[in-house]
Amino acid sequence: MPLSAASTNTDALQRLLDGEGSYLPVPTHDEAETRRLTAALGAGEPIDDDVALVVATSGTTGTPKGAMHSAASVKASIDATHEYLGGPGAWLLALPPHHIAGLQVLLRSMRAGFDPVTLDVADGFDPVDLIAGVDKLPGPRRYTSLVPTQLIKVLADPSAVAALRGVDAVLVGGAATPAPLRERAIDAGIPIVRTYGMSETCGGCVYDGRPLPGVRIRIDGSPSGRVQLGGPMVASGYRGRPDHPAFAEPGWFRTDDLGTLNADGSLSILGRADEAISSGGLTIVPQVVEAALLTDPAVSECAVLGLPDERLGEQVVAAIVLSPGALATTEDLQEVVAKQLDKTAVPRRVFLVDDLPRRGPGKVDRAALRSQLSGRGR
Repeated sequence: MPLSAASTNTDALQRLLDGEGSYLPVPTHDEAETRRLTAALGAGEPIDDDVALVVATSGTTGTPKGAMHSAASVKASIDATHEYLGGPGAWLLALPPHHIAGLQVLLRSMRAGFDPVTLDVADGFDPVDLIAGVDKLPGPRRYTSLVPTQLIKVLADPSAVAALRGVDAVLVGGAATPAPLRERAIDAGIPIVRTYGMSETCGGCVYDGRPLPGVRIRIDGSPSGRVQLGGPMVASGYRGRPDHPAFAEPGWFRTDDLGTLNADGSLSILGRADEAISSGGLTIVPQVVEAALLTDPAVSECAVLGLPDERLGEQVVAAIVLSPGALATTEDLQEVVAKQLDKTAVPRRVFLVDDLPRRGPGKVDRAALRSQLSGRGR
C-alpha cells in the first residue's frame, strides 16, 4: 500500500490505530516543511502493509529520517503510558501534532475513548489557553503534555498553574527538564512526569527515570555510555534506510544519548554523544555544564556548545537567558560553574541572549545557535 501524507484528523488517526493504512503526519501551517517531509520520506510510494505510521525525527540533519511504526508498536506505547500513569484518560493537546509527542497525545485520548481537546499553537503557546482547555477535559482522569519552555511560561501565570494542579499528570519532555524548573513545578503543585524518548520509541518510554512496562535499557560501556532502548514500542527502522546501524539488532534502538543506569535501576541521561565538546584534548558534555549553570536562580535557560579555537580545537561557550529582573556578569556565571566542575568545563565566553533557537517540539537548535554566536564578542 502507499504511504499517505496528511494533517492530523481523527479519521486518519483511527485508521492508524486500526492498522488500515500508512500515515505520515505533516504540519498544517508550514507548506515548505510539508513539501520537505513528503518528498524526503516518500509519501505516495509503496510501503509494507504492517507499517501504520512514519513519523519524522527532530534531528538537525538536512534530510529528515522517518521512524516506521506498526499499529501494534503505537498501541504498546499508549498502553504502557496509561499503565504507568494509573489508567486511561482524556488528553489536552498543547504541542504540534505532527511531532511524535503531540501525535501521541491525540492517539492516547482516542484509544481511551475520548475526543482530544486541542489548543492552537501554530502562532505560539499562551498559558492562558490552558485554563479553558483543562476545563473542557472530561474525567475521571485528565492528562496533558508540555515541553520545558512551555512549563516556564505556565509557572509565570498563577491561573495556568492552578489549572494544571487539577490534572492527573503533566508529561514534560521534548528536551531535558532542568532540575530547578522541575522543583519549581513540583513546589507549585503541578503533577509533572519527566519523560525520555524519541520518534524511534514512539515517544516517551522512560518516565521519571523508570522504564515503562515492557521497556528494556542497556548501556554501551561502564559505568556510562551510549543508551540502547528495547521493547514493543521500538520502530522497525527508518523509511528508505534498511541498513541503518541504529536498528542493527531487531527490537532495539541505539540512541545518540549518553547515560548511566543507577543502582536503583533508574536511567540518568548525561547528554548527546554528538554534542560533546573536545577542548584541549578533553571531552566536555554540554548538558553537565548547563545543569551547573541552572543552579543559579539568575539563569532561566541556557545552552552550552563548542566554538572553534585555534589553540584548543574548541572552546566552551554558554548562551544564557537571564531570569526576569536578574543581573549577572560573565565572571559571576563562570564562577557558578567553577565551584561545581573542573576548570576545563568553565565557559570561556558567556553570551546573554533574549531567547534560544528551537527545533522540533522544544529542543535547542545548537546549529542555529552556533551560527548566531560565531564571531560575536562577550
